[in-house]
Amino acid sequence: MSAHQIVLSWQDWADLFLHYLMLSMMSLGGAISTSAEMQRYLVEQHGWLTQAQFNEAIALAQAAPGPNVLFVALMGWHVGMNAGSTAAAFFGVLVTMTGIMLPSTIFTYQISQWAHRNRELRAVRSFKQGMAPLVVGMLLATAWLLAAGGGADPAHWPLWLLTAASGIVVWRTRIHLLWLLGAGALLGAFGLV
Repeated sequence: MSAHQIVLSWQDWADLFLHYLMLSMMSLGGAISTSAEMQRYLVEQHGWLTQAQFNEAIALAQAAPGPNVLFVALMGWHVGMNAGSTAAAFFGVLVTMTGIMLPSTIFTYQISQWAHRNRELRAVRSFKQGMAPLVVGMLLATAWLLAAGGGADPAHWPLWLLTAASGIVVWRTRIHLLWLLGAGALLGAFGLV
């Protein structure tokens, strides 16, 4: 039984599904690029997840082998468990994963071949170049949300410093993310962040 109890109606489940359908069409940089909107919707607007559950879902999916879109399944799982049952958790996984995967899969299947055949067209090149800053901005918003998990309190400066240092290490080196996650876990275990 989850410590964070919520009550979801069928309308809430339908809204969750529709929201993930919409996010799927925005996930140009992958599902992770829309996690800022997921946080706003699930944590801030509806309170269906705690900030800790949100952060854990992303961290666990990043550390696990396989596609990182599994963080969406973990969010659906947490929403269902918060609603009170394992059956609801499986239903949450179904709702969120179907919502995030269906439109983008159909879109990718239909459009990617055409775009590849026409990659030299000015409009296609312009679209790709124009989308790059948008994707970077969405990823930075995700980084901001995850770093602010403990709140934007200046007293959490070690967390902000660790976040900045990790970003620089990822940007300038080829160190695997698992080493950084492990280092962050150790610093957290010793109460340093």
